[in-house]
Amino acid sequence: MIVGSDLARAQLVSRSVDVISTHQSPSGAYPACPTFSAYRGYAWLRDGAFIAEGMSRSGVLEGVTAFHEWCAGVVGARQARVDALVGRAADGESVSPAEMLPTRFTLDGGEGTDEWWDHQLDGYGTWLWALAEHTGRHGTEVKGARTAVRVAAKYLSWFWDQPCYDWWEEHVDQRHVSTLAAIHAGLRAAIGTGFLDEQEERAAAEAVEGIAALVAAEGIAQGGHLRKWLGSDAVDASLLACVYPFGLYPVDHPVSVATVAEVERRLAHEGGVYRYLADTFYGGGRWVLLAGLLGLNHAAAGRREEALRYLDWMCAQATATGELPEQVSDVLLAPGRFDEWLARWGSVATPLLWSHGMYLMLADTLEVRA
Repeated sequence: MIVGSDLARAQLVSRSVDVISTHQSPSGAYPACPTFSAYRGYAWLRDGAFIAEGMSRSGVLEGVTAFHEWCAGVVGARQARVDALVGRAADGESVSPAEMLPTRFTLDGGEGTDEWWDHQLDGYGTWLWALAEHTGRHGTEVKGARTAVRVAAKYLSWFWDQPCYDWWEEHVDQRHVSTLAAIHAGLRAAIGTGFLDEQEERAAAEAVEGIAALVAAEGIAQGGHLRKWLGSDAVDASLLACVYPFGLYPVDHPVSVATVAEVERRLAHEGGVYRYLADTFYGGGRWVLLAGLLGLNHAAAGRREEALRYLDWMCAQATATGELPEQVSDVLLAPGRFDEWLARWGSVATPLLWSHGMYLMLADTLEVRA
């Protein structure tokens, strides 16, 4: 099979749908990776939301709705916990990161017993965004969504400006711009559902305005691009999501143009995309899902050929059985750090369902069909 051919692209679309469907839990959860030692048995709201969006765009209705119903159950079940956290915050009491909602859950919706870098707000915003995309696209109803949307919106409206871990479970002491963008998109989506009461909608709108003002004041580096976190001039590939799909700024806005260009200049290499320049996880390889995210931004800006180049690079990373890894290890930023992760957790996560979900999103945007 010739990589870059219409047939190869289409076959990986079909295979990606199969991989995700095969590994989806009966509960509706999408496991991050069914075989990787550190991820096995767990599902992330962020990963799952992007996986679900890829499947929804591919026309998969039942499985995606089941995922969103699983999320609604997970979030809705924590209503009392959110109410307690908000009550304490309203009384002026500080709430520690360890007390906040988790970022990952067991496939049956529990919190597990393994230690992890919890307290990531972006997952809740990303789920709200993906839920609105799916229900709007297919006109389907999601059981439990009304309660869960209100719980998630209340949680984010109160705690959006609190430092937390980023996409990569790092830097819990910072406020990350990609996290703020996910919350911004999620709260806009929550307002659009009509599920919020007047007070909840007002709080969500105030948070949306607050995020926009904060990013405009402190989230833009001297070069005109978005910062990795407030106060830093570092660049992170997760910033791409601020432009597309989260729409913190329109794709043709000067900040968006500068951000996509700077991420590509610093972090893209021959079709693959690094997370950030100081990355040492498995030696700092190029991430498949980030190639999809950069491709989506090119496509959104009308640069089809550039987007197609990233799709083809993603396609070329598939194993002989059509599985996409989390990252590839051929051109590493920190090759001396690869072996320590190999010894700790084993081989790079494969298949990573988020990689397959991003391939489906980009393929759909480029009208590549199975």
